[in-house]
Amino acid sequence: MDNKITILKDEINEKLAKTVDLIDLDKIRVAYLGKKGSITALLKGMKDLSAEERKSFGAEVNKLKAFAAEKIEEKITELKEKEVEKEIASMPQFDVSTPVDLTRGSYHPITLVQRQCEKIFKSMGFTVEDYPEVVTDYECFESLNIPKHHPARDMQDTYYLDNGQLLKSQTSAAQNAILKKYGKNLIENGVPIKAIFPGRCFRNEATDACHENTFFQMEGVMVDKDISISNLIFFMKTMLSEVFQKDIKVRLRPGFFPFVEPGFELDISCLICGGDGCPSCKHSGWLELCPCGMIHPNVLSEGGIDPEKYTGFAFGLGLTRLAMMKYGIKDIRDLNSGNLKSLSQFTDDE
Repeated sequence: MDNKITILKDEINEKLAKTVDLIDLDKIRVAYLGKKGSITALLKGMKDLSAEERKSFGAEVNKLKAFAAEKIEEKITELKEKEVEKEIASMPQFDVSTPVDLTRGSYHPITLVQRQCEKIFKSMGFTVEDYPEVVTDYECFESLNIPKHHPARDMQDTYYLDNGQLLKSQTSAAQNAILKKYGKNLIENGVPIKAIFPGRCFRNEATDACHENTFFQMEGVMVDKDISISNLIFFMKTMLSEVFQKDIKVRLRPGFFPFVEPGFELDISCLICGGDGCPSCKHSGWLELCPCGMIHPNVLSEGGIDPEKYTGFAFGLGLTRLAMMKYGIKDIRDLNSGNLKSLSQFTDDE
């Protein structure tokens, strides 16, 4: 019996050395470790041995089984690495010194709208900030006056990660960091906080013509002494008139957002249907574009700013929906489709 174990061990080593692909390797695994495999067959032959011999022989067979499993696993890793190396070697080589052909390709509609908005707000004295897509619960909720277990969290079906962080569900997640970054300059030198921070957001949404699980927003804040809703409306109307190059019909209606008080929904008349009603505006004639309001005192305090001395406004502009209005895109899903034929008709030179 011991001789059989030695023979099988040599066979396994010999066959593994000759194996060059994963399909043959799996056949070897089945031949030796499967229910009808050679190693399993050794265990079935133990019935003719004495109790003492079975104990000793069984231990040797288990060692052989572990040896075979380990060698096969090592071979799997080796073959997979060779496949990756082969794939890399077969990839086309690019000459990085070749001049770029700027006539090929175009910017995505959302990129065009974002850059246009950034240019407009820069002209009004706003700085443009970047912020990570993976944030903490504190950044996305707690610092924005939304404590744990607050029902307002139900408004955003959020993607949480195993480490407790999350994919930001709103660009408002950057508010606290912006207030802390520029708050000292405001307090000591009287320089207003004026910043916008565009970015990609994620929510577990049921997709349709006007909802996506991945979309782009642009958050903006302004904090100083004596800031009012009038300032908010002025900046919003100025931005929209610049983007669309015409006066845009807007309306303000009450809206609940825990980080602003009072809060509003700024809607624009649907430019796709002219206000008559279509799937993009849920047949209402209006499209929700800009949740906004006066920054809640708790949010200012959390950012290190005295709400008794300073006030400010915040807005969240939907860049994805703004692109839909600007280019007449009827289905929001087209923007993430990767369909170049569909997207290219909406792009133009900057």
